[in-house]
Amino acid sequence: MAPPANRRSSYSRRAQYTTFLSYSAGVLGAVVGLGLVVVSLVNPDFFSPLRGLAADATEPASQAAASGRTFGHDVVANVTGFFHTGSEDARIRRELAEAKVRLVEAEATKAENQRLKGLLGIGDDDAKPVAFSRLTASTGASTRRYATLGAGRDKGVVTGMPVRSPMGLVGRVLEVGASSSRVLLITDSESLVPVRRASDGVPAFAQGASDGTLRIRLINLGLNPLKKGDVLVTSGSGGLYRPGTPMAIVTELLRDGAIARVLSNPSDTDYVMVERAWAPPPPPPAATTAAKKPGKP
Repeated sequence: MAPPANRRSSYSRRAQYTTFLSYSAGVLGAVVGLGLVVVSLVNPDFFSPLRGLAADATEPASQAAASGRTFGHDVVANVTGFFHTGSEDARIRRELAEAKVRLVEAEATKAENQRLKGLLGIGDDDAKPVAFSRLTASTGASTRRYATLGAGRDKGVVTGMPVRSPMGLVGRVLEVGASSSRVLLITDSESLVPVRRASDGVPAFAQGASDGTLRIRLINLGLNPLKKGDVLVTSGSGGLYRPGTPMAIVTELLRDGAIARVLSNPSDTDYVMVERAWAPPPPPPAATTAAKKPGKP
């Protein structure tokens, strides 16, 4: 009698090996995946060297893609500006006239600050940037907010350095590779920056909301003094971020704070600069006066 067309695997040693290897590969893959998950939870920095190597390998392609995005933005901006030249010219002239007045006020304030610093013996620290580079990539739809910087140990970048653009603060360096770095954006939920209102110095904390905005939490609870349109800058408390760096603008008020929009959007930012971590200057030495006891007659 002829053998059946579909025989069981037990009749074929090759089929037995194939089934055994497929099950073994599946179990091995599950064990390896579970082990990687456990390692990432116990020690998140374990895979930092691998991420750095991957970022360094893809850095040339990321630079090319970033250049293409910049070129596309410039083309769109030029075409749009051609149709709005007249209105834009009138608006810029009005803003220029206002800016001249504010520039004079700012120069007077700067001179007064220099005079006060001289009286207190406080000198200006070295604010020279460490490196200028391009943000080659950034997370747009994720619960975590990171960006890739096209500069690493080759440019003197180290972990913890603040990263900012001409518009304001972007984040801080989290991991450093040979020619690229990973930046923790201020919109990430793990980012917490001490800020103050630029107009009167109301202190607060800015925490990332992982959706491109910031949650402003007031230090002094009570009546909320914030208003829509308020500009927030870094306060310098605790060091790391230089005080006075523009950061966000308030768009929505809450009972205990506000929601703010970042001034420097990573997706629209081309070149950024990496600064040294700022440290508050030591307090001036207090004048000690020795109290003289009155002498006995």
